[in-house]
Amino acid sequence: MGRTHIITTSERGINEDSLPFRLYQKAKKFGVWDPKDIDFSKDVDDWQTLTSEQQHDILRLISQFQAGEEAVTLDLLPLIMVIAKEGRLEEEMFLTTFLFEEAKHTEFFRLVLNALGANHDLSHFHSDTYKEIFYEILPEAMERLVTDQSPEALAEASTVYNMFVEGVLAETGYFSFYESLDKAGIMPGLMKGIGYLKRDESRHIAYGTFLLQRLISEKPHIYDRVVQKMEELAPYSFRLNQEGLSGKEVSNFGVALEDTMAFSQKQIKARMEVLSKARGKSLAEIYKTSESELGVQA
Repeated sequence: MGRTHIITTSERGINEDSLPFRLYQKAKKFGVWDPKDIDFSKDVDDWQTLTSEQQHDILRLISQFQAGEEAVTLDLLPLIMVIAKEGRLEEEMFLTTFLFEEAKHTEFFRLVLNALGANHDLSHFHSDTYKEIFYEILPEAMERLVTDQSPEALAEASTVYNMFVEGVLAETGYFSFYESLDKAGIMPGLMKGIGYLKRDESRHIAYGTFLLQRLISEKPHIYDRVVQKMEELAPYSFRLNQEGLSGKEVSNFGVALEDTMAFSQKQIKARMEVLSKARGKSLAEIYKTSESELGVQA
């Protein structure tokens, strides 16, 4: 079936006040940073001062982020295709920046590993829980959109990708980096890139929140499905934290497992609280949601 009309030359034009278009504007302004501009020379020096156990902790964290960024880059396309087929131009415009940024994050972590001379196989850091999430749950939820474009399938994909992988797992990973390296004042190149990633991801999570709020406003029963999915996924985050410390209660940087677990729980609660606010809201209200309400950093 061919295209029936063109939006931008109609009376409608572009909805410049909608949240997706505002996120697109922010991505243009704040998302254009180049991983190759980051200097890792101090990181290489700092790396030599770490114990082998501390290096192991950081390599595990980086390798999981590296594979995770590769996965989300590969898995995003079905969502973009669904949004494009629905003719949601402003959302698709933002999603073009979303994919670009995920690819850049993939490049960033590879540059870090290269600088540290970590060119060997790091897949042994992908624990059983990690593999189940990134090798099975995430790609299956996203690939389902190729054959099933229902609101329910779209909500499940966004819950897995935006709310859980980005909004819980990645945020918990950033917490670990800051507690381990930033507090110690070391590896500034890596931490500079993490700062850029957090800023980018705040827009990605905001879009996922908007998408789910829109779906909940249109079909209220979807809220219960999202809650159920997050309840199913929550134990994976806790197991992943436990596997990362190999049975220990404190990391080699002195970060307590209890604190990391509490942070993950806090992220899960925060995601659900903001989604619950969509119930009873009109679509017009959701489209006008401010960036600050969804935690967009820039």
